[in-house]
Amino acid sequence: MTGVSSDQYAAGEQGLGYIYQPRFALLKLLQWPEDTSVLIEKDDDLDFIKSDGVKTLASLKHKGDGDTLTDLSTDFWKSVRIWLDRYNRDGKTEANLRFFLFTTGTISNSSFLQHFLVEPPTKDDNSVSITQLANTALARSKSKLITAIADEFNKLTDEQKDDFLSRIIIFDGGPRIEDLPSIIKNQHMRIIRRDNRDAIFERLEGWWNNTIVDLLTGKRKEAIFGYEISDKLAAFSEEYKSDNLPITFRGKMPVGEIDAMNDPRLFVVQLREIGVSSNRIRNAILDYYRAFEQRSSWARENLLVTGEMEDYEDRLVDEWSRYKDVVFEELDENSADEVLITAGKALYQWADLESGNIHSLRIRERVTEPYVVRGGFHILANSRPLPKIFWHPHFLNRVGQLLGAQE
Repeated sequence: MTGVSSDQYAAGEQGLGYIYQPRFALLKLLQWPEDTSVLIEKDDDLDFIKSDGVKTLASLKHKGDGDTLTDLSTDFWKSVRIWLDRYNRDGKTEANLRFFLFTTGTISNSSFLQHFLVEPPTKDDNSVSITQLANTALARSKSKLITAIADEFNKLTDEQKDDFLSRIIIFDGGPRIEDLPSIIKNQHMRIIRRDNRDAIFERLEGWWNNTIVDLLTGKRKEAIFGYEISDKLAAFSEEYKSDNLPITFRGKMPVGEIDAMNDPRLFVVQLREIGVSSNRIRNAILDYYRAFEQRSSWARENLLVTGEMEDYEDRLVDEWSRYKDVVFEELDENSADEVLITAGKALYQWADLESGNIHSLRIRERVTEPYVVRGGFHILANSRPLPKIFWHPHFLNRVGQLLGAQE
């Protein structure tokens, strides 16, 4: 099979198993009631807690194609070992626990494990109990691992064995890790436009994985509830409505260091020309980066209407031009350079600090993220051969000389 290693030390399926856990947990919380919560790597691979306090310990087994479980499969008995420990800890028959085994493999038709399936085969009145079948299977094993588990199992009374085994359900033939995204998108995102499902799923899973990391590292202490996923999914979908656009670059940083004093891009040169401080130039570079990358993301996802960005830039230029005319009104050919710089700073301060509050400068009604507007001005101030907006009143007359000096 392409991409599958035959190396005896390869851990491909084991690695997939670890990645499988959070993605599978996401699917189950979407399938089960919203007040269900989950912990990862606590008492088992996943712990699902219902609102009534019943806890389901879920073992996940992401197996190779064609894998089957038989009477003495270690995948099953290793899970039993974990469940026995939790069962004893929580008071045996008093325990508020269920035990689920989810596997991508299938159970052998001849195995007694068939009786643990969510839809087990029909038993006749003369059939032996599942406890007897388990005892018989364990007695056949020569494995030290399974023998040790049998010793623990046999410490239970017959009544406790019956109770313990009655709590186990096996779900076999489950979806593989690569199948989960399509299941989530097609079955649990149907109210979202099909064109947007891939992008929204990517954002949902990104948030989910970060939340799982917080849980595993102890940054988050409480379990994750299903309603949190519903709320996040609803919030993401709102960003893809006709009057909105997703904001995905808030707080993002460009690769490499920001060099405010030596950056050769035209919009940075313009800011240095009016004496803007290095800290403010750094902020401008961040706004430019975030706005540029955000536009590219919108374009890749086909979220923009034809001509929408051009129309938006025209609005930015028009509003800038109106404010420029007011700020530069008293200037003339003989104005001192200090006066020109002061005027340029005033114009830039408007764009930097005030323009974000102007309703008409939003690309869409509900897009209020400041870097979209601020960065939009810097993108226009960076256009070649001549910038579409400028800050210093005489910059257009000096731009050729400045760029020539850089070269």
